[in-house]
Amino acid sequence: MAMEISFPGGKKVDALFKGFTIKTDQLERDGGESSAPTPTYMFFASLGTCAGIYALNFCQKREIDTQKLKLVLDLKTNKESHMVEKIKMTLTLPPEFPEKYTAAIIKAMNLCYVKKHLHEPPEFETITQKAD
Repeated sequence: MAMEISFPGGKKVDALFKGFTIKTDQLERDGGESSAPTPTYMFFASLGTCAGIYALNFCQKREIDTQKLKLVLDLKTNKESHMVEKIKMTLTLPPEFPEKYTAAIIKAMNLCYVKKHLHEPPEFETITQKAD
């Protein structure tokens, strides 16, 4: 499975995968146009949307109304390294959500495929080649 990364101009970097184009850009203060999320924002968005789909599926399988379901990620950044050192996920449940399922929905969200990659990171290999 391969994902192609392209460079459409300026500070924009796009990912082409399975017929989709995922656009990124840098903030204006970093020389970009702020026309799309930064790759870092996309990374955290993928984590949140992944955990979110597990919460959504959990509710849908139990026919629990998801209209007021909401997930917020609060990113705590280290002031020195500027790296995110803590991610707090707060899931707002609908008023009719059964209390007996609270621990189970958290367990379901923790099955998120993206989050699992943080716990068991893949091996990285970076190589170069010359264009034809």
